[in-house]
Amino acid sequence: MTAFVLVHGAWGGSYAFRAVRGLLHADGHEAVSPSLTGIGERAHLTGPHVDLSLHVLDVVNAIRYEDLRDVVLLGYSYGGMVVSAALDLIGDRVREVVYLDAFVPRDGDSVATLTGGPPPAGLPELGAPWSAPAPVRQYEDPAAAERAARRRVPQPLGTFTEPVRLAVPLEERGLGLTYVRATADPDGAVFEPFARHARESPAWRYHEIATTHMVPENRPDELAAILRTLA
Repeated sequence: MTAFVLVHGAWGGSYAFRAVRGLLHADGHEAVSPSLTGIGERAHLTGPHVDLSLHVLDVVNAIRYEDLRDVVLLGYSYGGMVVSAALDLIGDRVREVVYLDAFVPRDGDSVATLTGGPPPAGLPELGAPWSAPAPVRQYEDPAAAERAARRRVPQPLGTFTEPVRLAVPLEERGLGLTYVRATADPDGAVFEPFARHARESPAWRYHEIATTHMVPENRPDELAAILRTLA
Protein backbone atom coordinates (compact mmCIF):
# COMPACT_ATOMS: atom_id res chain seq x y z
CA MET A 1 0.00 0.00 0.00
CA THR A 2 1.21 3.50 -0.87
CA ALA A 3 0.11 6.76 0.74
CA PHE A 4 -0.75 9.33 -1.91
CA VAL A 5 -1.24 12.95 -0.85
CA LEU A 6 -2.92 14.97 -3.62
CA VAL A 7 -2.74 18.75 -3.30
CA HIS A 8 -5.21 20.74 -5.39
CA GLY A 9 -4.63 23.98 -7.24
CA ALA A 10 -5.75 27.60 -7.02
CA TRP A 11 -9.45 28.44 -6.95
CA GLY A 12 -10.26 24.74 -6.52
CA GLY A 13 -10.63 22.18 -3.79
CA SER A 14 -10.03 18.58 -2.86
CA TYR A 15 -13.22 17.65 -4.76
CA ALA A 16 -11.14 17.73 -7.97
CA PHE A 17 -9.51 14.45 -6.90
CA ARG A 18 -12.70 12.62 -5.93
CA ALA A 19 -12.55 10.16 -8.84
CA VAL A 20 -8.79 9.70 -8.57
CA ARG A 21 -9.06 8.95 -4.85
CA GLY A 22 -11.68 6.32 -5.56
CA LEU A 23 -9.49 4.59 -8.13
CA LEU A 24 -6.49 4.52 -5.80
CA HIS A 25 -8.59 3.33 -2.87
CA ALA A 26 -9.92 0.49 -5.04
CA ASP A 27 -6.32 -0.66 -5.51
CA GLY A 28 -5.79 -0.71 -1.76
CA HIS A 29 -3.79 2.52 -1.53
CA GLU A 30 -4.33 5.38 0.87
CA ALA A 31 -5.24 8.63 -0.90
CA VAL A 32 -5.58 11.89 1.00
CA SER A 33 -6.42 15.26 -0.60
CA PRO A 34 -6.12 17.99 2.03
CA SER A 35 -8.16 21.13 1.50
CA LEU A 36 -6.30 24.42 1.42
CA THR A 37 -7.58 27.18 3.68
CA GLY A 38 -9.85 29.77 2.08
CA ILE A 39 -10.81 27.77 -1.03
CA GLY A 40 -12.77 24.61 -1.79
CA GLU A 41 -14.71 23.34 1.19
CA ARG A 42 -12.71 25.70 3.41
CA ALA A 43 -13.86 28.79 1.53
CA HIS A 44 -15.58 30.04 4.68
CA LEU A 45 -12.12 30.63 6.18
CA THR A 46 -10.92 32.98 3.45
CA GLY A 47 -9.43 36.40 4.06
CA PRO A 48 -6.38 38.56 3.39
CA HIS A 49 -4.44 36.55 5.97
CA VAL A 50 -4.36 33.47 3.72
CA ASP A 51 -0.95 33.03 2.11
CA LEU A 52 1.37 30.33 0.80
CA SER A 53 2.76 29.58 4.25
CA LEU A 54 -0.71 28.79 5.55
CA HIS A 55 -1.36 26.40 2.66
CA VAL A 56 1.97 24.70 3.32
CA LEU A 57 0.90 24.09 6.92
CA ASP A 58 -2.43 22.67 5.70
CA VAL A 59 -0.49 19.97 3.85
CA VAL A 60 2.22 19.45 6.45
CA ASN A 61 -0.33 18.96 9.24
CA ALA A 62 -2.42 16.57 7.14
CA ILE A 63 0.66 14.38 6.68
CA ARG A 64 1.86 14.66 10.28
CA TYR A 65 -1.50 14.11 11.94
CA GLU A 66 -2.26 11.09 9.76
CA ASP A 67 1.33 9.94 10.43
CA LEU A 68 1.88 9.24 6.74
CA ARG A 69 5.27 8.01 5.58
CA ASP A 70 6.84 6.89 2.31
CA VAL A 71 4.47 9.39 0.69
CA VAL A 72 3.92 10.08 -2.99
CA LEU A 73 3.18 13.81 -2.80
CA LEU A 74 1.38 15.38 -5.77
CA GLY A 75 1.06 19.12 -6.40
CA TYR A 76 -1.42 20.20 -9.07
CA SER A 77 -0.94 23.59 -10.77
CA TYR A 78 -0.47 26.14 -7.94
CA GLY A 79 -0.16 23.10 -5.67
CA GLY A 80 3.36 22.68 -7.02
CA MET A 81 4.35 25.74 -5.00
CA VAL A 82 2.79 24.27 -1.88
CA VAL A 83 4.36 20.81 -2.06
CA SER A 84 7.79 22.27 -2.87
CA ALA A 85 7.76 24.49 0.21
CA ALA A 86 6.39 21.65 2.36
CA LEU A 87 9.49 19.53 1.75
CA ASP A 88 11.56 21.51 4.24
CA LEU A 89 9.15 20.33 6.95
CA ILE A 90 8.12 16.81 5.90
CA GLY A 91 10.70 15.84 3.27
CA ASP A 92 11.76 12.86 5.40
CA ARG A 93 8.25 11.43 4.97
CA VAL A 94 8.21 11.78 1.16
CA ARG A 95 9.81 9.49 -1.42
CA GLU A 96 8.35 10.89 -4.66
CA VAL A 97 7.05 14.31 -5.69
CA VAL A 98 4.66 14.55 -8.63
CA TYR A 99 4.03 17.87 -10.37
CA LEU A 100 0.74 17.73 -12.27
CA ASP A 101 0.77 20.53 -14.87
CA ALA A 102 2.30 22.55 -12.08
CA PHE A 103 4.78 25.23 -11.11
CA VAL A 104 8.18 23.90 -10.05
CA PRO A 105 9.69 26.80 -8.11
CA ARG A 106 13.21 27.59 -7.03
CA ASP A 107 14.02 29.37 -3.81
CA GLY A 108 12.58 32.90 -3.92
CA ASP A 109 10.07 32.23 -6.71
CA SER A 110 6.39 33.12 -6.37
CA VAL A 111 3.45 32.57 -8.68
CA ALA A 112 3.60 36.29 -9.42
CA THR A 113 7.23 36.19 -10.57
CA LEU A 114 6.85 32.89 -12.43
CA THR A 115 3.95 34.30 -14.45
CA GLY A 116 5.76 37.48 -15.37
CA GLY A 117 4.47 39.79 -12.67
CA PRO A 118 6.62 42.12 -10.58
CA PRO A 119 8.12 40.98 -7.28
CA PRO A 120 5.96 41.67 -4.22
CA ALA A 121 6.38 45.21 -2.91
CA GLY A 122 5.49 44.83 0.76
CA LEU A 123 2.03 45.02 2.26
CA PRO A 124 -0.92 45.98 0.01
CA GLU A 125 -2.52 49.36 0.47
CA LEU A 126 -5.48 49.59 2.82
CA GLY A 127 -8.63 48.73 0.89
CA ALA A 128 -6.75 47.14 -2.02
CA PRO A 129 -8.17 43.87 -3.44
CA TRP A 130 -6.85 40.82 -1.60
CA SER A 131 -8.27 38.05 -3.83
CA ALA A 132 -8.34 37.09 -7.50
CA PRO A 133 -11.54 35.82 -9.16
CA ALA A 134 -11.55 32.32 -10.59
CA PRO A 135 -10.83 32.23 -14.35
CA VAL A 136 -12.93 30.19 -16.75
CA ARG A 137 -11.47 26.73 -17.34
CA GLN A 138 -12.13 24.17 -20.05
CA TYR A 139 -13.52 20.77 -19.12
CA GLU A 140 -14.20 17.81 -21.40
CA ASP A 141 -17.48 16.94 -19.67
CA PRO A 142 -20.13 19.69 -19.43
CA ALA A 143 -21.42 18.13 -16.23
CA ALA A 144 -17.97 18.40 -14.66
CA ALA A 145 -17.76 22.03 -15.79
CA GLU A 146 -21.11 22.82 -14.19
CA ARG A 147 -20.17 21.04 -10.99
CA ALA A 148 -16.85 22.87 -10.73
CA ALA A 149 -18.32 26.28 -11.58
CA ARG A 150 -20.42 26.12 -8.41
CA ARG A 151 -17.35 25.35 -6.31
CA ARG A 152 -14.57 27.53 -7.69
CA VAL A 153 -14.02 30.62 -5.52
CA PRO A 154 -11.65 33.61 -5.46
CA GLN A 155 -8.04 32.92 -4.47
CA PRO A 156 -6.34 35.03 -1.77
CA LEU A 157 -3.53 36.97 -3.44
CA GLY A 158 -1.08 36.28 -0.64
CA THR A 159 -0.78 32.75 -1.99
CA PHE A 160 0.49 34.17 -5.30
CA THR A 161 2.80 36.88 -4.00
CA GLU A 162 4.57 35.10 -1.14
CA PRO A 163 7.87 33.57 -2.34
CA VAL A 164 8.76 29.96 -1.78
CA ARG A 165 11.66 29.31 0.56
CA LEU A 166 13.62 26.13 -0.13
CA ALA A 167 16.52 25.26 2.16
CA VAL A 168 17.65 22.58 -0.30
CA PRO A 169 17.19 22.74 -4.10
CA LEU A 170 14.56 20.26 -5.26
CA GLU A 171 16.88 18.11 -7.34
CA GLU A 172 19.39 17.80 -4.49
CA ARG A 173 16.94 16.20 -2.05
CA GLY A 174 17.35 12.66 -3.36
CA LEU A 175 13.62 12.22 -3.96
CA GLY A 176 11.91 10.73 -6.98
CA LEU A 177 10.59 13.43 -9.31
CA THR A 178 7.75 13.10 -11.83
CA TYR A 179 6.17 15.70 -14.10
CA VAL A 180 2.79 15.16 -15.80
CA ARG A 181 1.94 17.62 -18.57
CA ALA A 182 -1.51 18.43 -19.93
CA THR A 183 -0.79 18.85 -23.64
CA ALA A 184 -4.14 20.16 -24.92
CA ASP A 185 -4.56 23.29 -22.82
CA PRO A 186 -4.71 26.55 -24.82
CA ASP A 187 -3.55 28.57 -21.81
CA GLY A 188 -0.88 26.20 -20.58
CA ALA A 189 2.26 27.94 -21.85
CA VAL A 190 3.18 29.01 -18.32
CA PHE A 191 3.92 25.38 -17.40
CA GLU A 192 5.94 24.53 -20.51
CA PRO A 193 9.37 25.56 -19.10
CA PHE A 194 8.93 23.15 -16.20
CA ALA A 195 7.73 20.38 -18.51
CA ARG A 196 10.64 20.95 -20.90
CA HIS A 197 13.14 20.67 -18.08
CA ALA A 198 11.56 17.43 -16.90
CA ARG A 199 11.60 15.99 -20.44
CA GLU A 200 15.28 16.77 -20.83
CA SER A 201 16.58 15.94 -17.35
CA PRO A 202 17.59 12.41 -16.31
CA ALA A 203 16.53 13.34 -12.76
CA TRP A 204 12.86 13.32 -13.77
CA ARG A 205 10.16 10.95 -14.98
CA TYR A 206 7.92 12.59 -17.57
CA HIS A 207 4.38 11.80 -18.74
CA GLU A 208 1.79 13.52 -20.91
CA ILE A 209 -2.01 13.45 -20.89
CA ALA A 210 -3.75 14.89 -23.95
CA THR A 211 -6.32 17.05 -22.21
CA THR A 212 -6.79 20.53 -20.80
CA HIS A 213 -5.39 21.75 -17.50
CA MET A 214 -8.28 20.22 -15.52
CA VAL A 215 -6.64 16.80 -15.61
CA PRO A 216 -8.04 15.20 -12.43
CA GLU A 217 -11.63 15.78 -13.52
CA ASN A 218 -11.08 15.21 -17.24
CA ARG A 219 -8.90 12.09 -17.15
CA PRO A 220 -8.92 10.50 -13.69
CA ASP A 221 -8.25 7.03 -15.11
CA GLU A 222 -5.13 8.14 -16.98
CA LEU A 223 -3.82 10.06 -14.00
CA ALA A 224 -4.44 7.15 -11.65
CA ALA A 225 -2.63 4.83 -14.07
CA ILE A 226 0.47 7.02 -13.91
CA LEU A 227 0.30 7.19 -10.13
CA ARG A 228 0.05 3.39 -9.92
CA THR A 229 3.47 3.13 -11.57
CA LEU A 230 4.89 5.00 -8.56
CA ALA A 231 3.21 2.78 -5.95
